[in-house]
Amino acid sequence: MNITKIKVVVTCPGRNYVLVKVETDQPGLYGWGDATLNGRELAVASALEQHIAPLLIGHDADRIEDIWQYLYRGTYWRGGPVLMTALAGIDLALWDIKGKRAGLPVYSLLGGKTREGALAYRHCDGRDAHEIEDNIRAAQALGYRVFRAQVDVPPTEAFHPRVTLDSTTYHQPFESTPYLYAIPRLFDHLRTALGETVEIVHDVHERLTPQQAAYLARALEPYRPFFLEDPVRPELKDSFRLIRQHTTVPLAMGELFNTRWDVLPLITEQLIDYVRVDIAHIGGLTEARKIAAIAEAFNVQMAFHGPPDIAPITHAANVHLDLAMPNFGVQESCVFPEEAADVFSGGPVFEAGYLTVSDAPGLGTDVDEQAAARYPYTPGYLPTLRRPDGSVQDW
Repeated sequence: MNITKIKVVVTCPGRNYVLVKVETDQPGLYGWGDATLNGRELAVASALEQHIAPLLIGHDADRIEDIWQYLYRGTYWRGGPVLMTALAGIDLALWDIKGKRAGLPVYSLLGGKTREGALAYRHCDGRDAHEIEDNIRAAQALGYRVFRAQVDVPPTEAFHPRVTLDSTTYHQPFESTPYLYAIPRLFDHLRTALGETVEIVHDVHERLTPQQAAYLARALEPYRPFFLEDPVRPELKDSFRLIRQHTTVPLAMGELFNTRWDVLPLITEQLIDYVRVDIAHIGGLTEARKIAAIAEAFNVQMAFHGPPDIAPITHAANVHLDLAMPNFGVQESCVFPEEAADVFSGGPVFEAGYLTVSDAPGLGTDVDEQAAARYPYTPGYLPTLRRPDGSVQDW
């Protein structure tokens, strides 16, 4: 079963996606992968088209691990978000092919189900504490049980639950002091309004220093967050020792990591409670399942990154692995642009608090190439956050 063609599709049904189609010499047998890197889509597409695809023609599509090792180690200069995202696109397509060839869903190839559904959390961000409360209540009505609470904080010491804020787009100037006061007040409002048992996630988005992160985590302890996500930059892994010494709040980290070695010390020293790696940016399912296996040995749970800037293909891969691994924690869910339904079919389904996937062979997703062609790539970049003095701030 040899690879005969690799096609890269860049499309923008509401937002940009980079998709990879791997075709084989078996009639009608192909797989789709997702290689989307938000803001650097064309860099990944070029790596796939110019460097990776020519290497794979004629290779046995069944040899997923060998192909993964060949692409990862064969570059000599390994890793990085562009190459690992490109590798993920190939890897997901190969798992899709393997499942189709076997007539089995990917979760079955990974060992079969360990649960019937993956607990999911919903973004319930808002312009102020009251809007976030309303959004959580609306998500509760849909069946969600875990919720993310984000609010943009104006660069001033003033904060009140009714203050008008900037819709959580991470565009306005950022200062740490108002933020460090605002988030505990936000949690205080939500706990008072919603009760003690509602599960609430907050994402720091790597904006704080280690000392500030420790301060915030300790300040949030009375409100029992489900977890505090990405409190510091990924380069500051050693700083988790300081944060851990000062708080019992569960910590999550990893959406900017690219390999198992990035997260390894945080797992083995039990400095985090949830691994937040993105399957689309760490080399696909092949690497993700290895990270999950390492984490299991240290009682660390998985909470895969799942924003709308990765395609439904990766979200399906998330849930396939969620269902199969024993140390699953929670899965980030998202709402895709309406136009995405023109291009993608299949993908996870949400019901009563949980995400599931169908029993269709492979990942259970497909792409309408004609529809994708109707949505051409639109140049776009992530925003650059600044402080009030004009200096660059981590976004």
